[in-house]
Amino acid sequence: MSSSNPPPPDPAPGPPPAPAVAGEIFGEQLGPAGRFVAILADTGVSHGLIGPREVPRLWERHVLGCAVVAEAMPREGASVIDVGSGAGLPGIALAIARPDLQVTLVEPMLRRTTWLTESVAALRLSNVTVCRGRAEEFHGQLVADYVTARAVAALDKLAAWCAPLIAVGGELMLMKGDKASEELTAAAPVMARLGLETGTILTVGATLPQPTTLVVARKVRDGAPGGTSRRSGKGSRPARHRT
Repeated sequence: MSSSNPPPPDPAPGPPPAPAVAGEIFGEQLGPAGRFVAILADTGVSHGLIGPREVPRLWERHVLGCAVVAEAMPREGASVIDVGSGAGLPGIALAIARPDLQVTLVEPMLRRTTWLTESVAALRLSNVTVCRGRAEEFHGQLVADYVTARAVAALDKLAAWCAPLIAVGGELMLMKGDKASEELTAAAPVMARLGLETGTILTVGATLPQPTTLVVARKVRDGAPGGTSRRSGKGSRPARHRT
């Protein structure tokens, strides 16, 4: 009786080529940006941070869509906190596009912070720090000129977690989708209590096939405390990994 081995699994798709617009956005940083895309297509997929079907869209939808957030960050040498960084989006993309920025990636899951730390080291990004923990666990410890996140929760919850991390005079910059305006209206009372001005909707990345929508709100004062905590799960203690 003959036996046959099962066919090997399909190989993971390789990184897509850089579109022309990538050179316009990253300029001299296109090389590191390409290496980041390659990492996302490789270990980003194998570690479950990026779905295999997203690989062909890594440039336009993910890396470029995040890098253009820098258009809304005019301050030279500013500090940035990326909340719920996951696969380093938008934080690593911003750090590559703008080497002058000092970027902190906040992520509670150990396997993700391990991957982030390894990726930052591989890319030799001296302007990036990885911190393990939830955003609210760093209230009173971390503060930045800009705090950003990529649609990890509803706007009112994101604002509550992020506002204490923003320096007075700094700005909240949240990547949102088609319902950004509706979310902004619903979250307005919460944002006011948090010391944030009425937010605005800003579109960046006009040269991309799908521009990025941001909710932007300036912090004008320290807000009322409370109402931001979440129960920490196992392995969510704050721990910093500096590279």
